[in-house]
Amino acid sequence: MAHQQQQEQEEPLIYNLPQDTLHQIFSSLPLQQIIICRSLSKFFNNLLTTPSFLHLISTTLPPLNLLALRHHNHYPPSSTIHLFDPNLNHWLHFPLNFLPFSSPLPVASSHGLIYLWAQPINNSPVSSQAQAHTQTQATKSLIACNPLTRKFRILPHLGSAWCRHGSVIVDSVNRVMVLTELAAFYFAGHGSSDDNDKISSWQKFSSNLPSKPRSPVLIEDWAYALCEVGSPWRSQWKLFSCCFSATTSGKWSRIERQEWGDVFDILKRPRLVRGVGNRILMIGGLKSSFSLNSPCSTILILRLDLGMMEWDEAGRMPVEMFKCFQEAGKFKVFGAGDRVCFSAKRVGKLALWDRGREKGDEWSWIDNVPGNGDGLYRGFVFEGRLDALP
Repeated sequence: MAHQQQQEQEEPLIYNLPQDTLHQIFSSLPLQQIIICRSLSKFFNNLLTTPSFLHLISTTLPPLNLLALRHHNHYPPSSTIHLFDPNLNHWLHFPLNFLPFSSPLPVASSHGLIYLWAQPINNSPVSSQAQAHTQTQATKSLIACNPLTRKFRILPHLGSAWCRHGSVIVDSVNRVMVLTELAAFYFAGHGSSDDNDKISSWQKFSSNLPSKPRSPVLIEDWAYALCEVGSPWRSQWKLFSCCFSATTSGKWSRIERQEWGDVFDILKRPRLVRGVGNRILMIGGLKSSFSLNSPCSTILILRLDLGMMEWDEAGRMPVEMFKCFQEAGKFKVFGAGDRVCFSAKRVGKLALWDRGREKGDEWSWIDNVPGNGDGLYRGFVFEGRLDALP
């Protein structure tokens, strides 16, 4: 009996393999399987979180290309972030309970990190880092975190008013902007949470926009947004851009080209989505005519090449799919690259445009959507990476 207990207590043989060999074995697994294996034991967690292994998979495995849902400000926040994997056609759920904050509100993502607003938990033990950046119990902070590694960093304090009124946009090198009609705060710090000397401060710019910016996107040092420049009787949208850096004043200017013609007049309630590379997608309902209350025939996706400054058509929603959105009226758009999601009230599911899809049609439905129940979902693209450090 004692001999049997001794055998059961012996370590598995795989524990005796050299670390380099184990790294090579696990690096052949998909990233989702690696994440699951980390939860098997302390041994596997330590093995699969070493810097050498993270560097290995960052060069050999592509990131998880997921679609993340965000809650509207009017709905109670959730302690779990819901992500959809279009390649495997199923939902993933990552808890945010590792954050010493309550009411997390994910708003944006870039390069493996998720940015969210959250409020400190009253009378709870938090790290010295959280205490240093939190001024009052009622203040919300902007946080960058990696839900796959459960690491986070608190950005310099801004104030809760920006959480309610500002649009948070980020780019591929983790530069962050919080934008309103009157002002913009720009942050480009690259310091770690343990090196406060490297954490930069926010740069403030006064905005000269004619109206509240719609669906802003950030590409390198440039921000782009749509603004309403029409009258109370007839809406008219135009594209504005602004360069943000240490040497610029952050002044917005309208982008116009004679050869563009009526490109901004053919879409109803257009939105911007960041495209592939230096391209921007503009998405809206395609008007049947130029009359004031013209109905829409479908949803159109236009693409602007910022190098050539030329528009082309990237996609058009199928008629049968558009009927669901036509009946609902108002709809929301989110995504990035060649992947865009559409939601509307009472539809009960998401429509997905995936230009880079290897098999099947570019347009498809996403079912079993979690959330607040009204069907008007918002979100962003999340590229899951184990090597992304806040």
